[in-house]
Amino acid sequence: MRIFNRVDIIWFVFLCLGTVAACLLYLSAFHPQRLPVGVHLPQLSGDTPGYINVGATPLGLIFGSIAFGIFIFAGLLGLRKKIVLWRIGTVQFWLRAHVWLTLLTIPLVILHTGFRLGGPMTTLLVMLYAIVMGSGIYGLTLQHYLPRLMNERLSTETVSEQIPFIRAQLCEAAEKMRVRFAPIEARTTHLASTGRIAIKPATNAFAAAPPEAGDPASDAILLDFIDRQVLPYLRAGDSNRRRLGNPRYSEDIFRMVKLRVAPEYSPHIEQIQAWCDQRRMLDLQTRLQHWLHGWLFIHVPLSYLLIFMTAWHAFVTLFRY
Repeated sequence: MRIFNRVDIIWFVFLCLGTVAACLLYLSAFHPQRLPVGVHLPQLSGDTPGYINVGATPLGLIFGSIAFGIFIFAGLLGLRKKIVLWRIGTVQFWLRAHVWLTLLTIPLVILHTGFRLGGPMTTLLVMLYAIVMGSGIYGLTLQHYLPRLMNERLSTETVSEQIPFIRAQLCEAAEKMRVRFAPIEARTTHLASTGRIAIKPATNAFAAAPPEAGDPASDAILLDFIDRQVLPYLRAGDSNRRRLGNPRYSEDIFRMVKLRVAPEYSPHIEQIQAWCDQRRMLDLQTRLQHWLHGWLFIHVPLSYLLIFMTAWHAFVTLFRY
């Protein structure tokens, strides 16, 4: 989801107004002398003199309850995405509300703590909250910039589920071309083993026409190049560690191979280079997709843990002390 669209202006204004209102209520309750002249707000600090635990005051409980309610609402986003026909706001509305309301929890949580970490449980809870919010802001930033980067660097975008199948096709195409430039004995053996050449029972001669003759030296160079670099690159699970994964090196090596073989082999080399370029684009898309969605593996489980620990924190604070 892109941020700072026209629709988000209303949410941004709401965030600013909510933050200002919370700060004014906090000042009215605990530092009334710092309020602007002429501003009078209800004091919800309770009757405890001297040092007070802000979270245990009426205003602190209000801040904490609102933040906890937002946590629960944010946790329901995953359920809303799965129930497509649920007519309680659109998914886009839930996404924007998820982002902007959770941002509102930042001043609410800070004011709820009274700018103090407190005991070990409160410190742990605040640290968990900081990780959840940090991962959420990080993920939002990625979702804002990575799609633009993908449009700029990827000529075509492939459906993620089809990427392994396309990789297998590229590898198979390179293997077939390798057979084409292999020595005649190796080619006929391969074709017979795959059933592409029928052997006559009487003479054991191949019924198919003999392979096209070419330049033996060029065949050997291209065959060695395919065996040593192209096929290992196309077969590799992590192709980034292969030299052909480097665009500059790939361009140089293919130019060098073209100079070493006969001119009529250039179309074949360009075809192989196109396969390697496509594999590189598939790998880039895979990496960007991992960056785009990988942060959720941290953000989502820790968010639910935050909801559980916040509920436990509220229970312990209200009923154990």
